[in-house]
Amino acid sequence: MLEINIQDVINILNLMKWYLIGFGIILLIALILIIAVKKLSKHKKYMVRSQSGIAVFVAFVTIANLVCFGPMSTMLTLASGRGTISEEAGARAEALSEEIAAEGIVLLANENSLLPLESGSNINVFGWSSTNPVYGGTGSGALSGVHPTVSLLDGLTSAGFNLNTELTEFYTGYRDKRPVVGMFEQDWTLPEPPVANYSAEMINKAKAFSDTAVVVVSRIGGEGADIPTDMSKITYHNNSDSYGDFEDGEHYLELSRSERNLIDLVTSNFDKVVVVYNGANAFELGFTEEYKQIKSILWTPGAGQTGFNALGKVISGVVNPSGKTSDTFVYDLTSTPTYQNMGHFEFKNADEFKLESKYTSGLPTFVNYVEGIYVGYRFYETAAEEGLIDYDHTVLYPFGYGKSYTTFKQEMRGMQEDGQGNVTVEVTVTNTGTAAGKEVVELYYTPPYTNGGIEKAAVNLVAFDKTDLLEAGASQNILLSFKKEDIASYDTYGTGAWVLEKGDYRISLRSDSHTIIDEQTLTIDETIVYGEDNKRSSDHVAAVNQFDFAEGDIAYLSRQDNFANYKEAIAAPVSMNMSENAKANFKNDTNYNPADYNNDADVMPVTGADNGVKLVEMRGLSYDDEAWEPLLDQLTINEMVSLIAYGGYQTSAAKSVGKVATTDLDGPASINNNFTGIGSIGFPSAVLMSNSWNEDMAMAFGESIGEMAEDMGVSGWYAPAMNMHRSAFAGRNFEYYSEDGFLSGKMAANAVKGASKYGVYTYLKHFALNDQEINRFSMLTTWSNEQAIREIYLKPFEMAVKEGKSTAIMSAYNYIGSEWAGASSALLNTVLRDEWGFRGMVITDYFVGFGYMDADLFIRNGGDFSLIPYENGGNVVDDTESATSVLAMRQASKNILYTVVNSRAYSENALAQGMPAWKVAAIIINIVAACIFILMELLTFRKYRRISNKMIESQKTEDVLV
Repeated sequence: MLEINIQDVINILNLMKWYLIGFGIILLIALILIIAVKKLSKHKKYMVRSQSGIAVFVAFVTIANLVCFGPMSTMLTLASGRGTISEEAGARAEALSEEIAAEGIVLLANENSLLPLESGSNINVFGWSSTNPVYGGTGSGALSGVHPTVSLLDGLTSAGFNLNTELTEFYTGYRDKRPVVGMFEQDWTLPEPPVANYSAEMINKAKAFSDTAVVVVSRIGGEGADIPTDMSKITYHNNSDSYGDFEDGEHYLELSRSERNLIDLVTSNFDKVVVVYNGANAFELGFTEEYKQIKSILWTPGAGQTGFNALGKVISGVVNPSGKTSDTFVYDLTSTPTYQNMGHFEFKNADEFKLESKYTSGLPTFVNYVEGIYVGYRFYETAAEEGLIDYDHTVLYPFGYGKSYTTFKQEMRGMQEDGQGNVTVEVTVTNTGTAAGKEVVELYYTPPYTNGGIEKAAVNLVAFDKTDLLEAGASQNILLSFKKEDIASYDTYGTGAWVLEKGDYRISLRSDSHTIIDEQTLTIDETIVYGEDNKRSSDHVAAVNQFDFAEGDIAYLSRQDNFANYKEAIAAPVSMNMSENAKANFKNDTNYNPADYNNDADVMPVTGADNGVKLVEMRGLSYDDEAWEPLLDQLTINEMVSLIAYGGYQTSAAKSVGKVATTDLDGPASINNNFTGIGSIGFPSAVLMSNSWNEDMAMAFGESIGEMAEDMGVSGWYAPAMNMHRSAFAGRNFEYYSEDGFLSGKMAANAVKGASKYGVYTYLKHFALNDQEINRFSMLTTWSNEQAIREIYLKPFEMAVKEGKSTAIMSAYNYIGSEWAGASSALLNTVLRDEWGFRGMVITDYFVGFGYMDADLFIRNGGDFSLIPYENGGNVVDDTESATSVLAMRQASKNILYTVVNSRAYSENALAQGMPAWKVAAIIINIVAACIFILMELLTFRKYRRISNKMIESQKTEDVLV
């Protein structure tokens, strides 16, 4: 989502202009009155002038109250900086941040056991990024600058290493920081000094200082832009350092020419070389195999504010690395199945939907998820089994891969079924090395596949766990479990439901997605269809086809006949035309009229009733409890309009039911107050957390967020972010967990549960299929088949709702097929609420309209309110006369009220805090203003009476003289 920027300020001023215009009109009237009174008698002149002055005073106070206590009140609360984290909570968060990084840093290679290095030894650290590492990402996922940040070099020195300071000064002298650009822009400059800048004397001194070199390569990503696939076409901000550093067609996730030259320089002078890749997006690391001097490779995604301390401890051996890759690293990212179907594609035949907006390209755009279910390792493992690829020459590091400073032995002890559809596998893990360490246990399944039948990946993660810290020689038994229904496949074109086909399912214990340790067979005797009369145990309503409209006219990648359609399926789009069926379903501001969708049979609900019910009485009651109806009857139309329209960083107050306003804040790795710049401690990126494969770490993360939210007076958290790493070139991968929905879902579900312990509701985002940044504002129609939608893209959300019990969702900017995701009834009502049993509220992504976001549209299709704190066109429901619209408003309001009353906002502590200090001050000022008003009126009439009496006496005197 977006955060406050200059455009928001303009919009706020635009809203306030009506208050200012009103104030100006009052002043004008007062001026006219003052001029007019010149023709009046003296005492009348005084009266009109004084009353005009008092009117101006009252107008000013009134307008100030409209601003302070209207929909923008939460913005003032945020701007006042209410709530900072306690020192104790901050210290715990910093320690946890380091612990997460310690478990998420992945040791990719360690030839001749070069690592760990002895603490106290000298190290040469090369690479400009060593002085400017990546801590997280840009945009709404950026970290707060309030708290101190441990740099990469700080982390090494804290671990006791002595660094070559001449190199550090060389890099900071070349450029001391990363280029600063707009909040939602990216600067792709890689300011690596040309090797000609390294003098022979500098290199000789470095060799004398140490025989060990660490080379740091960093890549940043962020909101608003995807990773460039052709760096030769990039325009750089404020500099030209990277011009000529890439050939035509070379991309950001491979070495630049200067970086390659640096690697050549270092490896020609040092025999012990460690490469640290600092970035969230999978990088082409195949170059490391070309240099025998590169012994060790570490993957350290954005480490948050203290995580680089863990890097120093890993390199020194104080921490034994236990991270595993959450993505697949391949030699050539341009050969991935998604490469040609990510980017800018615009429909050429959709002029009827064209919009004039600075945010869009005018016409609707599209992206085709042609790879179907074959995302990440699911493709590579299946393609290898079908003979499509040479795995060893395609994949460098598999999903779930990572080394340690010790060795482990894993043994499958047995597999049990309990008769209730549950399968349990016992695994014994023994530390067979000489150092204490942790090990990840990964369980996969291989389903039976019939050529031309339901699409199935050859390898699928189904369970995982992580051991405790095991001393050398120690063992631990791990129990992994899953339900048989968890290994069913979605049969889009047959039964239109989940199906567990009969046959043998290989359940394999693996050290990564490719390397089998042991396996056993689970036999399913009869095919089970989880249709309408036999739903899965986790579903409230059986899942059946809902997304036929999203499939489009696309040839999806199929395993049939050894991926016979591979070249055809993954090719770049040929047709740039929107189908007639898609057009018939497509809605934006050019063709949406709420009146067209009103139902004459709907009955206008009761509003504004005086039933004496307060929202606090609903706390803990079932969503379906009848007690909700008299409460909802009390809501006024205006209150419902406000609840729906003004949901940016808040949920609005509703006086009729005693609903308090709440504060909701942003940041997938922290809690950021975008108005003051004050935020919580910033944690490592979601990728680093996912690399830990440790659910307890995710739970602790959520708990820490909840604790800091409590301190800050925050009830809602715009996180976790959990879209998929469909492509390494997605700019926002840093805040999404993984290429695997199951791993992502487990991490997110635990983060949600952790935060909910403190009563914080978490907005799972961005729901759904919001996996690229390009054209995200430009009516981006995302085309995918039902199986892929359910098995890949909805999977982590489903787990976070069912297991994490999340009560808030942030919908996405993109369209799913031809329906805006924020107003797709199939997605928000049928799947989310009916199938998954979600009870809670759905907010839009940041509401700037973009020509298709509309409050009437989303409340009628499962959305509830807008992420914006002021009026911005389509966020205000216009059709308040139709029963259909008001019923939808009532339902949306109920969803908001239900979520809020069951959150920390209605805990005893929160309610006892009372109103913010600025509101108390405003009320005091109002009281003082009222006293001043009364005093002014008294003084005015007193003086008026004195003037009048004098004039009467004067008149009497004149009469006597006459």
